[in-house]
Amino acid sequence: LLYARFFTRALAQVGHVGVQEPFAGLFTQGMVCHETYKDQDGNWLYPEEVEKLADGTARRIEGQGPVTVGRSESMSKSKNNVVDPEAIIGTYGADTARWFMLPDSPPERDMEWTDAGVEGAWRFTQRLWRLVIENLDHMATAGTPVPAALGGTALDMRRAVHKTVQAFGDDIEKFRFNRAVARIHEIANTLSGFQPADDGGRFVLREACELLVRLIGPMMPHLAEELWERLGYQDFLTDQPWPEAEAALVADEQVVLAVQVNGKKRATVSLPMDAPEDQAQALALAEPAVQRAMDGKAARKVIVVKNRIVNVVV
Repeated sequence: LLYARFFTRALAQVGHVGVQEPFAGLFTQGMVCHETYKDQDGNWLYPEEVEKLADGTARRIEGQGPVTVGRSESMSKSKNNVVDPEAIIGTYGADTARWFMLPDSPPERDMEWTDAGVEGAWRFTQRLWRLVIENLDHMATAGTPVPAALGGTALDMRRAVHKTVQAFGDDIEKFRFNRAVARIHEIANTLSGFQPADDGGRFVLREACELLVRLIGPMMPHLAEELWERLGYQDFLTDQPWPEAEAALVADEQVVLAVQVNGKKRATVSLPMDAPEDQAQALALAEPAVQRAMDGKAARKVIVVKNRIVNVVV
């Protein structure tokens, strides 16, 4: 970073480039941490040299000597608390390693490397595989057009998936990878409980599975490409455009407005998006909590901020 900025400024001064700063900003990632281990002679040990026991203590695998477990610190060769990624890739695959490195916490925070965490990431990759493969016989064929009419749980499912697609893209652009990971879990959970009842439901099931596979492409590319082929496509997933949510499906039909009396929140009301002010006012004044707060007094003024808030002044 330092050299890149130096050379850019130097090139700018002699007229070769027209920018002074090559980067819009610096995003500092957190460190990858692991427990530290020492043998009885005070020598640092590698994690693969240590065996954890059921009682919480640890011992050296070779010779079974006692081991002192230290605090978790950023991985360092000087303290031997490093893990060879090749071992993880050899056992669980590269996709598992990539998925595990996208933790539940924000990327600017430190993350703890644990065997349990790696195994959990591997189990989730297997769950995604089963989720798509086991639904292949229950979904519409590839290329099926959007049904003219959708309703009930199928429409709700489609709305939920498209809202997740929109939120996922926003999270990636803003480096909120932990939230993006949570979105994938949301789609997986929603798909797990969905049972298509008609052709519309079968279309929604296929679309949801395809969108799920396309979203995990940057994070688990090998799994995504394999599932894309199983879904009936011969071209590479990596050549597909980034999925975009349909605007009509992500627009909220209902909105919840806070109702205040003299600046203090007393209730909430739900009504259609962009509803007329008189409708919002009528619903707000009819709320029992609002009536109690008004204590029989007449409203001197009712201020309605569309789709946001109703403030009653008494």
